[in-house]
Amino acid sequence: MIDLLYDPNAWAAFLALVTLEIVLGIDNLIFISIVAAKVPVEQQDFTRKLGIGLALVLRLIMLAGIAWIVGLTAPVFDLGITGPPGDHGEPTFETAFSWRDLILIAGGLFLTWKAVKEIRHKLDPEEPANGVSSAATSTMAAAIVQIVILDLVFSIDSILTAVGMTDELPIMVAAVLLAVTMMLLASGPVMRFVQNNPSVVMLALAFLLMIGMVLIADGFGRHVPKGYIYSAMAFAALVEGLNLMARRRRLRRQG
Repeated sequence: MIDLLYDPNAWAAFLALVTLEIVLGIDNLIFISIVAAKVPVEQQDFTRKLGIGLALVLRLIMLAGIAWIVGLTAPVFDLGITGPPGDHGEPTFETAFSWRDLILIAGGLFLTWKAVKEIRHKLDPEEPANGVSSAATSTMAAAIVQIVILDLVFSIDSILTAVGMTDELPIMVAAVLLAVTMMLLASGPVMRFVQNNPSVVMLALAFLLMIGMVLIADGFGRHVPKGYIYSAMAFAALVEGLNLMARRRRLRRQG
């Protein structure tokens, strides 16, 4: 352990892993922010913090079972079907599924269903019978169940990334602790920003829909480079940021 503190390679691996864990955690943070915003106002902070705390616990538990996590990539059954070759000679899809593949497909389907359901609600909100609208459309228990399901999916992806970058367990643990701590610090401002800007909610739901489809594709053996995904998200966020700036300037001129 002491030797790692004086090893430049260990520090380089730590910084690279923290960066990747934070980037991978953005998806998790967006989902937690949207789900937490659906519960009563007085329970939102607790739901948000509990969701991120559960993400940390799941990651640490999985780090303790590294051998088991690595074993999740071994095929458990094969239907013996492959798609036609793609541009690089690889099959367009595979039917040799590991537990990781099955978890990614299930998580992707759940995330896609959740995003489509929320988008539909935003486009055609249902009016309460008494005519009084309420921001709380979910119980805390339901929100926690949804967060735990997606925490599991994102945690597996996060830990497999950590295993692929370093063999040192202390580096993995320290990187996960720092990344989740930064998620916790950023979660409050992110949730308030999402709540105060309705158009951002739709953009975030579109991100979740895209991530859900990517998880399903990954489960079927079609890996989409993360750089493409996050570049598209960054560009869309930049465009939305410009729209927000333009909207605020118009309101300022009108006022």
